[in-house]
This record gives sequence, C-alpha cells and structure tokens, in this order.
Amino acid sequence: MALENLVNDIYTAFQHHTADARLALLHATSRYRIALVSRLLSDPTLNVFYYAMGSDDVDVKSWIAGFTHDLAEQIPTFGSRVNQIIFQEGDDLTPLLYAFVEDVSELSDKPFLLLLDEFDRADIADDLQQFFEQLVDVMPPQCKIVISSRNLPRMPWMSLIGQKKAVLLRDSELIPNNFYENQTPLSEARIVIQGLGPGTVQLDGKTVDAWEGHLPRLLFFFALDRPVVTRSEICQAFWPELSNDQAVNVFHVTKRRLHKALYPLGMDVLIHEGGYYRVNPELSIHYDVMEFVGSLVAGRITDEKLRTGAWQRALDMHQHPFLQGHTEPWIAKRRKDYQAGYVEALSEMGNIRLKEGRPEHALTLLLRAVNEDVTRQDLHRQVMSLYADLGRRSEAASHYQKIHDQLREKNIRLEEETQELYSELMS
Repeated sequence: MALENLVNDIYTAFQHHTADARLALLHATSRYRIALVSRLLSDPTLNVFYYAMGSDDVDVKSWIAGFTHDLAEQIPTFGSRVNQIIFQEGDDLTPLLYAFVEDVSELSDKPFLLLLDEFDRADIADDLQQFFEQLVDVMPPQCKIVISSRNLPRMPWMSLIGQKKAVLLRDSELIPNNFYENQTPLSEARIVIQGLGPGTVQLDGKTVDAWEGHLPRLLFFFALDRPVVTRSEICQAFWPELSNDQAVNVFHVTKRRLHKALYPLGMDVLIHEGGYYRVNPELSIHYDVMEFVGSLVAGRITDEKLRTGAWQRALDMHQHPFLQGHTEPWIAKRRKDYQAGYVEALSEMGNIRLKEGRPEHALTLLLRAVNEDVTRQDLHRQVMSLYADLGRRSEAASHYQKIHDQLREKNIRLEEETQELYSELMS
C-alpha cells in the first residue's frame, strides 16, 4: 500500500509539472520510472499511445515503420499518410514529418500522451534526432510526448526548457537546474563561460584569448548545448559545404585548438565516448545560459514571494543576445530560443508590477517584451489595455497601427481578439 501511495503521489506530480509542456522526460535517475510508466498505462481516464523503442529504430524511416506497425495494431487506420510517402527518395524529411503529424492528430481529439519507452535502446542517427526535435514544435496541441530512458537523450534540453516546451522529471521532483549535471557554483568554477553576449570564456579569472580563430571557441559553445553530440552533427553545423572527409579533418584541427586554448587544465575539453562527444565532466565549469534557464524554471515553480527574484535574475542575466554578433544558423536558432525565455520573464515581471499597482513600470516591461517578439499579440493587447487604463488612448491607437503594419510585413494576420479590443478601446 505504501508503494501504491508513493506512485500515486509521483503520478499527481507528473500531471502538475507537465501541464504546460510539450515534452516530458522521465529522468534516468528516477527510482520509480518504470512504476510511473505502468501507472500511466493503467489509468483508464488517461489516453496513452505506447511505443517501446528497439535496436532497429536507428533512422527516421525505420522508426516510423516500426511505430506505424505497432500503432496500427491499436488503430488499424493509423499511418495512412506516412505509408504513402515513407519510401520516397530524397533527403527532405519535411513531407514525412507533416504526414506523421497529421496521422498522429487523428489518434484522438482529446488530450493524449505519446509515450516512447526504452528510448536508450536505439542508437539514433542524426536524421531521426532532427525529426524528434522538429516534432516537438509541430505536434498537435492535444498531444504530449513522454520519453522514458536510462540515459539523457541528446536533445537540446536547455533550449527546450527555456522555451517552456520541456520538463525533466525525477520521480515527483521537477529538475530545476544543472540539467546536464556539469554545472559548478560560480564561486568554485575554474572555467566561467558567458554565452549571453559575444561569448567569452574565463579560466582561473583570466579571459581566454588564444583561440587561433573563432571556431574553437564556438565549438565549445556547441558542445555545451546538449548532453552529447555526434561528430557528424558538429560537421554539419560548422562546415556543411565541405565533403565529409574535409569536414572531419577541419573538425580535428579545431578540436586540437580548443584543447590548446585551455591547456592549463591538463585535460581534454571534449572527450569521445560511445560514438559521442561531450564536455569533459571533470571540468569545473559555470555556464551563464544554464543559470539563466534555471532562473526561468525557478520563476515558474517557486512560491509568489520568491518568484519576483527569480524573474529579475533572468532579466539581469539576459542583457545581451546569445553569442551576439555571430550569424551561424545554429546560433541564430538558439538566440531565438533563449529570447523566448527572456520575453516570458519580461511578461511575468510586468504582471507582477501590475499587481503591485505600478502600471507605468509594467508598461515599460511589456513594451520591451513586444520589441523582442512582435508576433506576441497577447502582449500587444496588454500594452493597448494599459495605455487605455492610463488615459493614453491615442498611444493605444498608435500601437495598434504599428503592430498592424509590422505583422502585415511578416504576412501575419491580426487576431480577432486584437481587432475586437481595438474597437472596444476606441468606441
């Protein structure tokens, strides 16, 4: 009975912590991970579609074939779209991705879980890895992906958590920080890394300048992004125009320069294990991006008295964009991801100031938020309402016209709520 009560508590915590997430990982260090999976599957009120990963699930087409076969045993019509195109030639996975999403969307029009168990059994190739990462963004809103694994999959967890898309769970506990278990307190770290800004690395209090070019430094930041990376992922991100042999040669040169730049450590910065590269876990590092994302999580989960401090820490840390000045596609993507967390912090602080009766301060914060992300019409509506509440109707009208023009340039339509609010404010 005690075990049953414990698992029920873990299940309740799971429901609470995953309420707003698109992806949930049942962490490898969970003692009752298997028991929670069984509890999820046995709940008659919960809609769960289960798939156990296998050794054959190495690439996109193999995984989809296996997944479709298993799901078709539960729902015979499943897979009608992907089956039409799965064996078509070509490297573009976009048609297959959207066909798969359409099939999944028809599993149920009510909320459901897509539970991928034994995730560590598959030695996932880059194409399937990319497929899963894209899937998080385009899955139907009623679907939540749950991964159960005996290791930490090589997803960009910091980015996903920063955008409020993913959570890591250790039984009933939401893992709030140090997601890759490689973060050292700032006061104890030998290597202090700042990614929010131009990207600097300090070793024993001194800025590292001897990089022999910018690529070794950026390779360090790329490796910090995930628990592990493959060499082919690195080569594709840094040297997509080169042949495989050429890219591998340049990679090894870049890696040697990275190690040389941090030679006083007396150990390799990147280590190679089981076909993957990762930042050496013996290094004593403190990474500001990890701390920034941890502050976002703290703002979401702490009580109201502590929440203000967490959101303010996030704002204080994001003074500059991620790796400011660099334009590489992978950097631009991460910059946008962390910008989403920054906008969340601005919005939350704005709402806190409103509750405190400080509307002018709230307006300043919300204006900063919409300047960061012009597409957030919910925040634009807050700005317009605040202008009106402060007796500044002309500025509300001006703001509406401004966003109308900005969104039209991006081929984005004004939402009906935005138009209705404008009419109401101007009537």
